[in-house]
Amino acid sequence: MAAAAPPRAEDAPTVPPGERRAAIFAGLVLVLLLAALDSTIVATALPTIVGELGGLTHLSWVVTAYLLAQTVVTPLYGKLGDLYGRKRVLQVAIVIFLAGSALCGLSRSLTQLIVFRAIQGLGGGGLIVSTQAAIADVVPPRERGRYQGIFGSVFGLASIAGPLLGGFFTTHLSWRWIFYINLPLGGLALAVLGATLPVGASRGRRSIDWSGATLLAGALAGIVLFADLGGTVLPWDSAALLAFGVGSLLLLTAFVLVERRAAEPVLPLRLFANPVFRVASAIGLIVGLALFGSVTYLPFFLQVVKGSSPTSSGLELLPMMGGMLVTSTLSGHLISSRGRYKIFPMLGTGVATAGLALLSRVGADTTRLVISLDLLVIGLGLGMVMQVLVLVVQNAVSYEDLGVATGGATLFRFIGGSLGTAVLGAIFSNRLGATLAQLGVGAGELTRMGPEALGRVPPALRAVFIEAFTSSLGTVFLVAAGMSALAFLLALVLPERALRNAVAAGGGVGHSFAIPPDGDSLTQVSRSLWALLSRESKRRLLERIVARAGLDLSPAAAWLLARFDESSEATPDGLARAYEVDAGRLIEALGELRRKGLVAEVSHGLTPAGREVLERLRAARRAGLAELLADWSPEQHRDLSEFLRRVAGDLARETPT
Repeated sequence: MAAAAPPRAEDAPTVPPGERRAAIFAGLVLVLLLAALDSTIVATALPTIVGELGGLTHLSWVVTAYLLAQTVVTPLYGKLGDLYGRKRVLQVAIVIFLAGSALCGLSRSLTQLIVFRAIQGLGGGGLIVSTQAAIADVVPPRERGRYQGIFGSVFGLASIAGPLLGGFFTTHLSWRWIFYINLPLGGLALAVLGATLPVGASRGRRSIDWSGATLLAGALAGIVLFADLGGTVLPWDSAALLAFGVGSLLLLTAFVLVERRAAEPVLPLRLFANPVFRVASAIGLIVGLALFGSVTYLPFFLQVVKGSSPTSSGLELLPMMGGMLVTSTLSGHLISSRGRYKIFPMLGTGVATAGLALLSRVGADTTRLVISLDLLVIGLGLGMVMQVLVLVVQNAVSYEDLGVATGGATLFRFIGGSLGTAVLGAIFSNRLGATLAQLGVGAGELTRMGPEALGRVPPALRAVFIEAFTSSLGTVFLVAAGMSALAFLLALVLPERALRNAVAAGGGVGHSFAIPPDGDSLTQVSRSLWALLSRESKRRLLERIVARAGLDLSPAAAWLLARFDESSEATPDGLARAYEVDAGRLIEALGELRRKGLVAEVSHGLTPAGREVLERLRAARRAGLAELLADWSPEQHRDLSEFLRRVAGDLARETPT
């Protein structure tokens, strides 16, 4: 495998702090919010879209096309940013996303909308990865945990706001505005980032697995088409459908062969030798399948069967999203404090299975309160699963595979979402067609059966449709419950290993909402280590370093000793102004250093004893950091060892406050 250059994620920021950085971050947050919203904003508009464009049996493709395109390109954008610079790649992704949004709004048929949603997804995948990577170019490592935490919150916000905004635009304007709204907001973000975001240097030593990505896209698309067309458009025994199935298997086989020889594969096959990665990825795939596949049809049920408005149907999804947010945050804190994780995917998949089983019993007479409680149960369960999967994988792999394993775990969840929407959509379509046929109604008569159209049909036909629809939706939730039960069984055999400190610290809400990773192994280590260090005050960090060195020295004196080593001309008053610390404390620290004979009486130069103490402090600092990452053997990896040296230098400059 070609060696990658040390990532810019650990370089010094290229812009100063202040208003410019705030403007850049505001633009990046806006871009990320647009991409995150488009994963959820469409659901509540689907019934109206079907009523206008038709295609009830293929409505899942409106969601699948976006997710599938996003899934395939996400691993590529990080490497493209390395080659051509983050700013250029991010600008191209925004333009593609906005072009796809405009075309979606102009669609005149469901086929057009599906194609244009795929274009939108090609840009959306780049927005998510590139915005996170761009932060590394403008924010010092010590502060990135706070910014990444905000990014995770953006995804949580989007999961709640998406259905609400989709319903609002559909009710008060038009479903087309769920796409048009991206244009002014995206244009504003493009202008702000164009004016403020630094170009950044490229690192032209990355290999892009174009063949692997293309074959994976073809295989996934073939599987989705096989599931979607079978039994509806094409008979299960038709030659065309058989060709789709065989072609997908051939593409998947070719993908495996290509990945064995790729320099930097999309999905390294060696990861599957690790039992933790195998089980966690399978759980993520199934959870993605059950979640995305089942929830797509809930707004349709609420609007068509229960008579909710698009806005109300968005509000009725809040219990699930809120439940996910609560348990993902709570489980993250418990995992970090206790160091154990297996109980959470076990409980989560079990609770989600119960919730999906309860939803399989919904009918026209089911109250909204009961539906909301069922959704809350599902959300509480899923929140306990999502966060853990990435942490489990990071905890189980070597340093060399940390970056690709993190990406692989997220990739499987995306694949599950793409396939789940299509597979469960196909089950719904087949079940709906079969039920309508049994009741003597042709499915073609109801292809445009949105909420408004349903209100205009004769009561007898409306009753037939509602009966068929609720029966079909119940089947979808029952199948999803079976999938979730399989995930529960897998969680029972998920190996539990002692949790690395840095891995526990690196978790966040973002993992719960499937934020794709934005870098290689060193980037993942950096994020985790700084998150761990940020939990301790600067004074406590210095106290721990001094204690490890076996010295009787105050934190302020230890800090001042390092500053005098940098410049013997430095003075307590000057350092107090430069670092915004109390001058009186530094004067006391200077007296302590002189009493112990560590600095000269006349100048501030270090004595031989002072240099010996400083070396002991440096060694203690490096040893403490290396201990945090001991399982990844820093001494065996030049880039990791160099990273620890830089972090130790940064910690030496932390003020004792």
